[in-house]
Amino acid sequence: MALLSVSLCLLAGCGTGGSDARTPVGDPAKAPAQVARAADTGEAAETGARSKAAGAADPSAAPAPTDLPGLGPRTLAEIPDNARQVVLVTGEAKNSPDAHVVLYQRTDDGGWAAGRTWAAHNALRGWTDDHYAGDLHSPTGVFTLSDAGGLLADPGTKLPYDRSGSFTIGGTGFEGEPLAGSFDYVIAIDYNRKPGTSPLDWTRPLGANRGGGIWLHVDHGGPTHGCVSLAKQHMKELLLALDPALHPVAVMGDHTSLAR
Repeated sequence: MALLSVSLCLLAGCGTGGSDARTPVGDPAKAPAQVARAADTGEAAETGARSKAAGAADPSAAPAPTDLPGLGPRTLAEIPDNARQVVLVTGEAKNSPDAHVVLYQRTDDGGWAAGRTWAAHNALRGWTDDHYAGDLHSPTGVFTLSDAGGLLADPGTKLPYDRSGSFTIGGTGFEGEPLAGSFDYVIAIDYNRKPGTSPLDWTRPLGANRGGGIWLHVDHGGPTHGCVSLAKQHMKELLLALDPALHPVAVMGDHTSLAR
């Protein structure tokens, strides 16, 4: 059953970078925002405090920026007013599988405190505003983050967490790297999925042809099919930092697209 679930996931474009069909937040008439990717091979030392798990900056150390860096007015307009955590994924280029990720959190004075910058990977062929299953692009846009899960036990996240053997995966990636362990920790990106369900849920509101199963997951050292991947330790830190009460979202796309 575990292998069947992963096979279905891969066909839909998940985990190691699946295809995607988005469920953007905000006004659907607005063009989707964009986000980036980055791959990280080393693992940082584990931190103890949840407030510092994602490397959040101390708001008292310096004035926080009032706007998220690199985002243009069109992208900023897509971020819900109640979002107090933003996982900003910025791709190096439209057709690049390399990106970087920063977790931002609202400060009491209305600014944004930045965490550390993490290297990441996105899809093999980069980014697209119009994602379809199997196109090997990551969807650009602003998406809520509501559910998590993985092969390993819940590290202590406040997000709903589904531990399941169905997150098992094998085989190799685009560069011959082993995929085992890629789904040890995952966070579902709410693109063409039903929020409030396991990342393994197969519901596709926009239809199966628009892809789905777009996740933040453990990096395997190469491009994905559509997901964004981070070093295992960074995934764990992100899980510890995200809080549903702060309405976290992912803002993702290539640098040029995000600047619109």
